[in-house]
Amino acid sequence: MNLEQKTIVVTGIALQSCLGDLAQTWHFLQQGQSGIKILQPFANLPAYPMGLIQDKPLQLPTLTEILVQEALKDAGLVSPLSDCGVVIGSSRGCQGLWETIVNEKKVENWLDSLPHYAATTTAHVIGTLGPVLSPMAACATGIWAIAQGLELILQGKCDRAIVGAIETPITPLTIAGFAQMGALAETGCYPFDRKREGLVLGEGGAILVLETVESAKQRNAQIYGKVLGFGLTCDAYHVSTPAPDLKSGLIAIKDCLFRSQLNISDIDYIHAHGTSTHLNDDREAKIIQTLFSPSVAVSSTKGATGHTLGASGAMGVAFCLMAIKTGVLPRCVGLTNTAYNLNFVNSKIHKFPQAALCFSFGFGGQNGVIAVTKA
Repeated sequence: MNLEQKTIVVTGIALQSCLGDLAQTWHFLQQGQSGIKILQPFANLPAYPMGLIQDKPLQLPTLTEILVQEALKDAGLVSPLSDCGVVIGSSRGCQGLWETIVNEKKVENWLDSLPHYAATTTAHVIGTLGPVLSPMAACATGIWAIAQGLELILQGKCDRAIVGAIETPITPLTIAGFAQMGALAETGCYPFDRKREGLVLGEGGAILVLETVESAKQRNAQIYGKVLGFGLTCDAYHVSTPAPDLKSGLIAIKDCLFRSQLNISDIDYIHAHGTSTHLNDDREAKIIQTLFSPSVAVSSTKGATGHTLGASGAMGVAFCLMAIKTGVLPRCVGLTNTAYNLNFVNSKIHKFPQAALCFSFGFGGQNGVIAVTKA
């Protein structure tokens, strides 16, 4: 089969956020509710708004196990899957475990907490002999992981891939680091709002099952939508500040549209990165205004889930697919007063998007864009 003839579809989605699993999170997003609360999980650090899945911070192994089992169940798959590819990334990895090791001076199990933990554990669970990758591209990790899974299938390395990203970033070092940068919000997350004050850390992750449409049809699997193409670029400007020009971000979008054989006019929904920081939201709004019509629907879900860092792009793609499947766009929770002339989703809007883009713009100038459409 020629590469360009392969159609890649999503047949399973697992998601966890501070709002719950995929069904729960999607329900609360439609209601405009947020799972963010002001908490103080560590006695030696101040209280901050954050998105916890349980009553105390999770470790990566726990969340990985939950998501992998949910993904297999949703896709109707049973282990072993010996020829399945695995691409699951994380920007923080097992940092929480490493901090525990340092504090308690216990190093017996340090090999079980390396950065590729989520990918290798998934590979063991499904019993695969296929390719296993563990990308890390800051906040663009999730989109990079889905893009790499897409390429594995298009290149004939496998007919199916389990892809996504997982983050458990509520650790003392992560909180202290972002606080030192002045990037943490003090009251909540308000993407694209005049009163936005910084990002809110959130736990979460999303795993998607990708496979050829032929494979999906053979086993009569459900199909959420198609994954078409992607664009990945890097500003190479600064460790945390995005480049003042829009060039690299615009190239990522144009590359994605070119690979997807889509025109700008085909896009009717954009899941924005929307971190609620002044620099990101301002730059992202300008990028959207430069390329797209003011009528294109736009929302960021971080006002409800918090910023799940490397997992945010994978979660955003899941929300795009849910919009395509259910005909409801996710709200831009936390936005009440914006300075940008964009068509933000501020209420429950019934619309079946024909083509949607998900954006991720991460530290180090990492830009990721991916396109999904109706199957």
